[in-house]
Amino acid sequence: MPELPEVETVARTLLPHVQGCVITGARLLRDSSLHPLSLRPEDLQGCVITGVGRRGKLLLLELDAAQAVNEGVRGATGLRLAVHLRMTGRLMTHEAHAEPGPHTRCVFALQSAGGEARCLFFDDVRAFGVLLAGTPQTMQRWDFWRELGPEPLELTEAAFSARLDGKNSAIKAVLLDQKVLAGVGNIYADESLFAAGIDPRRKAASLSTAQRGRLLRSLKDVLLLSISQCGSSIRDYRDANGNVGAFQNCFAVYGRGGQACRACGRSLEKCKVAGRATVYCPHCQK
Repeated sequence: MPELPEVETVARTLLPHVQGCVITGARLLRDSSLHPLSLRPEDLQGCVITGVGRRGKLLLLELDAAQAVNEGVRGATGLRLAVHLRMTGRLMTHEAHAEPGPHTRCVFALQSAGGEARCLFFDDVRAFGVLLAGTPQTMQRWDFWRELGPEPLELTEAAFSARLDGKNSAIKAVLLDQKVLAGVGNIYADESLFAAGIDPRRKAASLSTAQRGRLLRSLKDVLLLSISQCGSSIRDYRDANGNVGAFQNCFAVYGRGGQACRACGRSLEKCKVAGRATVYCPHCQK
């Protein structure tokens, strides 16, 4: 599943393709790809895409509804289209008359400020992804959105430490909990815990103040490094230009169970934490 760096990369690479474009039409090709709370894609006709951002693992297209064709949508403030890519979701623009592929779940027809027609495809091989278009009030009715924790790149050490207080679950399980932190998944939990020298099985509450600060700094460093390399491409992930990321070439532990630790040369071990495959160095991580 794309994590924070991958979704951030998609947002950055999609922005120049769609910013300022008017949605001139839309077709939903798979009903289950639309969240029950969402407006229908065709209700967004006439909206202008003013920006592309991210919240946790969610991609966000910001919309100006001043000229929306649908009277119930026209003039709505804070309207956005949230896209949860899940495992295999992709958003890419194509020529105006491009035909949807076998895994295209939704198509948006666009017109640029210069009058150029194009289309935006939401493709999703596994069909686990979801679209939700709505106002801030609608978004607050979505449990996943309402319960998202803070962005790790914006957290202070004191605020991060406070979120670990009283947590007796393994620290990796806590990092994966989207209600505690938004956007961290298996890859970046493993990599940041290695960088911080912390055993992923340690109880979160047992970490000292120094360890908590070191972990947050390591997490930020790992996330920012991955963003600078356009994320990690393990299987399906591509950015909005169709390019793969490069951070997988820098993995210290993720997916390297049984191989030599890059720091001490000893064998990396595998275990399960919170039901997720986990790789760590028993010598370097305490």
